[in-house]
Formats: sequence, structure tokens, C-alpha cells
Amino acid sequence: MKDDIFSKMAAHWPSYIVARAEIKNFTGGGISPKTIANADSEGTGPATRVVIGRRVCYPVSDLIEWLRKNTRSKQ
Repeated sequence: MKDDIFSKMAAHWPSYIVARAEIKNFTGGGISPKTIANADSEGTGPATRVVIGRRVCYPVSDLIEWLRKNTRSKQ
């Protein structure tokens, strides 16, 4: 079930990258930009990040992989 949700999130996102400031929109409010920033500073964030201008961005595939590793489902 978890994989289906993340695949749908990626399929509906209009770009190959997600700006850190847009993480909240990408996850439907599930994760805040501060959470990802903290994970980055601890070395536990998504595998790849790119800086475009002054914005930190993540490839969708790496962000999805990070979300899969850091999410638990409750049924």
C-alpha cells in the first residue's frame, strides 16, 4: 500500500525535482521543509540534493526513496 501512495505522489508532481519549500505541498502536509532540512543537517536526508540559485531541491525519485524509508504505515 505504501509504495502505491508514493508512486501516485510522484506521478502527479509536475516536475522531476521538488524544492525544499514545496515538500509540504508534495506530501499533502505530511512533512515540513524544516523536517527535511534537519535530516539534511544530520546526514540522513534524501541521497541527492541540488541547489538552484538559493533553493535546495531534491530529485523526486530520491525524495520518494527517503519517504519510503522514513514512513511507517498504520492499519
